[in-house]
Amino acid sequence: MKLYFFEGGTLKTQKQNITMGRGLLEPFEVPVPYFLVEHPGGNVLYDTGMALEVARDKEKHWGGVVAVYDPFMTEEQWVVNQIQSVGVKPEDIKYVVLSHLHLDHAGGVGHFPNATYFVQREELHFAYVPDFYMKGAYIRADFDKEVNWYILEGWRDHKFDIFGDGKLVIYFTPGHTPGHQSLLVNLENDPPMFLTGDSCYTLENLNEDVLPGLVWSPGETTKTIRAMRYLQSQFGVNIVTGHDPTGWLEYKKSPGFYT
Repeated sequence: MKLYFFEGGTLKTQKQNITMGRGLLEPFEVPVPYFLVEHPGGNVLYDTGMALEVARDKEKHWGGVVAVYDPFMTEEQWVVNQIQSVGVKPEDIKYVVLSHLHLDHAGGVGHFPNATYFVQREELHFAYVPDFYMKGAYIRADFDKEVNWYILEGWRDHKFDIFGDGKLVIYFTPGHTPGHQSLLVNLENDPPMFLTGDSCYTLENLNEDVLPGLVWSPGETTKTIRAMRYLQSQFGVNIVTGHDPTGWLEYKKSPGFYT
């Protein structure tokens, strides 16, 4: 099994949007990651980054969001082009696990013709009818597509084992959104990796009592991060935060990989 880390561009924002109440008006540029796992049972993507349209006309595709989160992505950084750089074609993807359906995570939905897409029921519903403060984070054109959805049911499907071998396990991690999910990757030669998506933006969120800058539920976010701390301290799990420019530097990127 191989785990690849990809950077699908960056977002220029201000730090208080990443660490709530800290870094007011401080310029802050964060990575937009997604991940590929080559498993004997099939290829799996965790998240898909931003849409190709962002590289071509970000204002048209994202609208007013660019005033707060300004995306920078080349066409080469688009998910389809990046996975092909390691020899994986779009039709070779068996499963796509979507942490949630925000515009910097679901931009590749529909571009993997043979894939089944894992999503939480609460997330899919909320994406269509979000509360006002999160409406701009969902671009319906990204996810409103005829794909093969596999609907997971929150805590009833917590620790969903994709292949039944303990290698790839979907954790329900609500807080950032009502239907957020993360992926535990149990590697053979490297420590286990917990891909957090946006449930934990930075190491600051993980190690200190500071919330991510955008949350649906502060209480659920706190519970989710507490669970990550437990995985880290008790089982040596490597917590891969979602938008940490410093933490991101610690990992090898494609074409390198973990096994």
